Amino acid sequence: MKTTLNHMTVPGLGYAEFLDLAARLSCIGVEVRNDIARPLFDGIAPEEAGKIARDKGLRLVGLSQVYPFNDWTSEREAQVQALIDIAKAAGAETISLIPRNDGTGLGNGERQANLRIALKGVLPLLQAAGMTALVEPLGFQRSSLRSKAELVETIAAIGGEDHFKLVHDTFHHKLAEGGPLYPEQTGIVHISAVTDPALAVHEMEDEHRVLVDGQDRLGNVDQIAALLAAGYDGPISYECFSPETQAMPDPYSEIRRSFDFIASQLQARAA
Repeated sequence: MKTTLNHMTVPGLGYAEFLDLAARLSCIGVEVRNDIARPLFDGIAPEEAGKIARDKGLRLVGLSQVYPFNDWTSEREAQVQALIDIAKAAGAETISLIPRNDGTGLGNGERQANLRIALKGVLPLLQAAGMTALVEPLGFQRSSLRSKAELVETIAAIGGEDHFKLVHDTFHHKLAEGGPLYPEQTGIVHISAVTDPALAVHEMEDEHRVLVDGQDRLGNVDQIAALLAAGYDGPISYECFSPETQAMPDPYSEIRRSFDFIASQLQARAA
């Protein structure tokens, strides 16, 4: 399991501290974000930020994010280009595209058209830069892109298979009522758990996303095992949003315990 750490899980850590934590956890890399309460790379120039990561033995597997990418405008195009430029300078492998998640653009026909227009707009930017974009379906009922199938079909229809990959998020997969996994089209897997037994699935929100343990209600181990069995061999990245998780006094021990739990469960299934 190629473990990775998303800065959203520990947003209180500075960039260098975040990298040190990922390295201590033996992660292969990190996902860095522009939507937490600190400057991207803590204001370090992208070229230097990338070098610092590589010097610690870490890949910059992803740079997040442009939202809402499927509301395609000249402003959105400029945002995508700017993120590509930063990613290239830093040596990041991908950029992240997040769909509109406010209850608009949900209509059948409108939803697919907006997705196609946006992907067609992004594709030449990616081609010119030799860059890959990770597109993340969100399982919320209010999301304008819930279906992996719609996304895969649209990517194929515009010939974008070489430059677009899916994010398989175990939380959003559960909220979207499962469905096909598409391991060959998946570029990264995001993991987190929901453990509160009082929540109905449709009530689950980002703020409930904690570390995976034996109380997990999302079926993380099942989803990871199925993806690995189907040939997925990419990064598996911790992305938690719970304020309690983000405020962990000892994130190394807590995340290490959770990674070890997942690994032991996977090993037991393989035995």
